[in-house]
Amino acid sequence: MTRAEAKERNRRALLDAARRIVARDGHQAKLEEIAEQAELTTGAVYSLFGSKNNLLIALVTDYLDPHYEGMEQVIPADLELVEAVDAFARYYRRLCDDPDALRHLSFEISVQDLALRDPELRPKLAASVRTHEERLTALFAGRSHTGASLTPRQAQRLATALRGLLVGLSQGVILGLTDAVPEQYFAAIARALVAPEVLGPP
Repeated sequence: MTRAEAKERNRRALLDAARRIVARDGHQAKLEEIAEQAELTTGAVYSLFGSKNNLLIALVTDYLDPHYEGMEQVIPADLELVEAVDAFARYYRRLCDDPDALRHLSFEISVQDLALRDPELRPKLAASVRTHEERLTALFAGRSHTGASLTPRQAQRLATALRGLLVGLSQGVILGLTDAVPEQYFAAIARALVAPEVLGPP
């Protein structure tokens, strides 16, 4: 095994261990236990990530990347805006049926709890989430809507609204707070956000 391969293997082991422990323990997650479960030392964490907080930010990126890659695959570039929003909402609803959906939600809430308790982590997490939201903004920018192309500013406003709406709806479905909600419901509510009041001026 090359040095680069060993480094990537160790990085992966730490991220996997961190995800399990953060989901289980939240703000009480211990760096020592993360390293132990990865069969490494805390020194490896500092060598690979620089700090516990940097490990957590890398963990969030590692968690979010596949979700945004999935979104990019289900929203082809040739769809008009309303069709793209429809496809995005339906994709989000399907995530609720993933067998690991409850575990994923537990992890997300645990990371938010960590950020609420750590003033140094909070802005780093916010910046990481904003970076990923930019990918969603890019999915909508330039799409045709009512005879014009959606501007980046409008796409950003729409992305923020959609993420807030669909995260809340998804949590309700996963936690069983609502009756079974079909894809059509998610899609209809999401399409309602494609309105002048939400998009704002170009």
